[in-house]
Amino acid sequence: MLNTLEYGTRTDLPDLLIVHGLYGSGRNWGAIAKRMAQTRRVLSVDQRNHGASPWFESHSYENMAADLAEVIAAQDAPMDVLGHSMGGKATMLLALTRPELVNRLVVADIAPIAYTHDQSQHIKAMKAVDLTKVEKRSDAMTQLEATIDDPALRSFFTQSLDIENKRWMLNLDVLEHDMPKIIGWPNITGTFSGPTLFLSGANSDYVTSKHRPAIRELFPNARFAKINGAGHWLHADKPREVIKTLQVWLGENRDQAPDS
Repeated sequence: MLNTLEYGTRTDLPDLLIVHGLYGSGRNWGAIAKRMAQTRRVLSVDQRNHGASPWFESHSYENMAADLAEVIAAQDAPMDVLGHSMGGKATMLLALTRPELVNRLVVADIAPIAYTHDQSQHIKAMKAVDLTKVEKRSDAMTQLEATIDDPALRSFFTQSLDIENKRWMLNLDVLEHDMPKIIGWPNITGTFSGPTLFLSGANSDYVTSKHRPAIRELFPNARFAKINGAGHWLHADKPREVIKTLQVWLGENRDQAPDS
């Protein structure tokens, strides 16, 4: 079973499951989870090969969707589900293969397509860090400056450092080996007819108008919204705006959710 962080208590609203993206963890969504937990119970998972969850020799979307199905089945009721990036693809496959487990779906800044950008360069950068010389996060961030220009990315990656045990809380070897699966998308048919919101960063190019036919083929009731001023990591760029949108879409006034 995946490692799970729990916030709040059960209410009349469905529980919310939050699923992070590549190189992340459930803690990355902690601020949003805590805010959403004011009105419902929220579960935020570490995906396989990430954080405190078990490591496996495979990292496919079929694997990830099955992991999430196990988490939801253990709650004895369908859940609202939010997934970002890689987590968004995992939740889409979950909804397509186990629709009885998903109430409302939010897909954050990703489409059901194969992308061409490879993320393996970040794995090489993390592997190049000499962990014997790391006593605090800033030590690793300094080493990462040689290969990663963006300070926000350096900070993000080092959140997955177990400094005490001198290890990454990421199964870098398996993630590197299965990178084609991670940037890809399974060959799947069928549809999820439940309410689905594709929530994107206005400054991101991960979801564009050209992706909408592929989205609507699988998610015929899809709606679309953008967070102004946000990029791919919209929850970090504009957390208040993301929270407000989620509260509307998943709350009592959910039918008033923006559509663009």
